[in-house]
Amino acid sequence: MRKRSHQIALTHLPPDVTVLFPEDLPQPWDSSFLFGRQAPLELEIGSGRGLFITQAAADIPDRDFLGIEISKKYAKHCAAMIAKMQLTNAMMVCGDAQVVLRDNISDNSLATVHIYFPDPWWKRKHRKRRIVCEPVVRLVHQKLVPCGKLHFWTDVEEYFLAGLQSIVKVPGFDGPFEVGEHVAEHDFEYRTHFERRTRLHGDPVFRSLFEKKPEA
Repeated sequence: MRKRSHQIALTHLPPDVTVLFPEDLPQPWDSSFLFGRQAPLELEIGSGRGLFITQAAADIPDRDFLGIEISKKYAKHCAAMIAKMQLTNAMMVCGDAQVVLRDNISDNSLATVHIYFPDPWWKRKHRKRRIVCEPVVRLVHQKLVPCGKLHFWTDVEEYFLAGLQSIVKVPGFDGPFEVGEHVAEHDFEYRTHFERRTRLHGDPVFRSLFEKKPEA
């Protein structure tokens, strides 16, 4: 059973690092206010140390990436990595993802939602805090464009099965679709730091992909 470490070496924060808060987001929602253009928008819930959002933004420059991280320390770390890599198509928001989805992001506006290795909240009495739950999944469905995608990965099988149950309870999704394991040739080809650590330890990663129905 893994334990989460809250000890990270924070990247030095340059003066131009920007971490947004929910009150900084445009109302009504308009992603071009953030990125200066209209492009497909992908959302990562729980950006952690920032490996996914920075690599995805670098690899797919014709898409924009918004990360939501509840920890201010981690949000700043991700923002510093984005600034260091001079990525203009990625931004970080520090806040509660459920609140941001509910109050800030408009319906039918997200091309993809990524949830990778969310906090499993081991104690049974704390499991109501898990981000992959039916209320949040319903919000994700509302915010995705038709045929938009939801990725959910974890290394905790019990959470994976409970998460799948929450997702399939929400009408309007196709899936889960099988997701194959990519052969990583170097450290930055893993989806997240948690995936890298889990696979290097020889432990399984549970992956799922869902797609919003075209008519939903």
